[in-house]
Amino acid sequence: MPNDRRKTARRSLALLLAAAGCCAALAGCGAAPDPAAPPSDKAPGSRGPSASRTAPSTPAPASTAPENRSLAGRTVVVDPGHNPGNFQHSKEINQKVNIGTNRKECDTTGTSTEAGYAEASFTLDVSHRLRDLLVARGAKVVLTHDADRPWGPCVDERARIGNAARPDAVVSVHADGSAVGNRGFHVILPARVREGAADTAKIVGPSRELGERIADRFARATGTAPSNYLGGGTGLDVRDDLGGLNLSTVPKVFVECGNMRDPKDAKLLTSAAWRQKAAQGIAEGIATYLEG
Repeated sequence: MPNDRRKTARRSLALLLAAAGCCAALAGCGAAPDPAAPPSDKAPGSRGPSASRTAPSTPAPASTAPENRSLAGRTVVVDPGHNPGNFQHSKEINQKVNIGTNRKECDTTGTSTEAGYAEASFTLDVSHRLRDLLVARGAKVVLTHDADRPWGPCVDERARIGNAARPDAVVSVHADGSAVGNRGFHVILPARVREGAADTAKIVGPSRELGERIADRFARATGTAPSNYLGGGTGLDVRDDLGGLNLSTVPKVFVECGNMRDPKDAKLLTSAAWRQKAAQGIAEGIATYLEG
């Protein structure tokens, strides 16, 4: 009968639709591919965009840029001025030692800021930062001390440590203790001395070049100006009364990073961020000197 045929047709259609829905939910149950369809750009077996959302992510490749190892094979001695324990050993550090031209105290306590931040703490901090920067460039770094002894070393021993390492350069890190209003950094160079145990003839020239490079890069890195009370605005000062320079047989300079007794300079010297810049400037000066 016509009504029965319509009912049968509707039931058949419902069964077909249900089967199609079930097939779509099962993997591999789709219709055969249409030969006229364009080829897929996916790899065989790809399940399309939905599969890419569940695939494990691939980490970004590591940078292949070469490290800056320009100082590989070079040796630098870093000499942190004074020692945090010196103030407890006045008898020892007041003993006189031969500095080449005469005799002078073994060492001193160094200066400090008005608030009590000691030069010996400052020099050790900057020296550590400087060491890390130089090592990152491939250099071998020798410290004359690392606060691993109760006092010293004496100035003559510091020179011997530097000479024995046979380095390409030696830098002694300091901060000055001048009058308020005296600001800025300066680099101390060895004078031409030939007297007693001192003979700086061979190191005067290269030490000046080292000092000039450090002064230039220090100013750039820290944004501070050369000393307004020493060196005539050049940031370079020549002295013949420092045993660490007189007794050195390798290029060596002292870097006075600023004046701890001036409140404006002291604010810089007590800033960890600024000390990092100071170390960066010294490191870049050493690097440009050694790289020629």
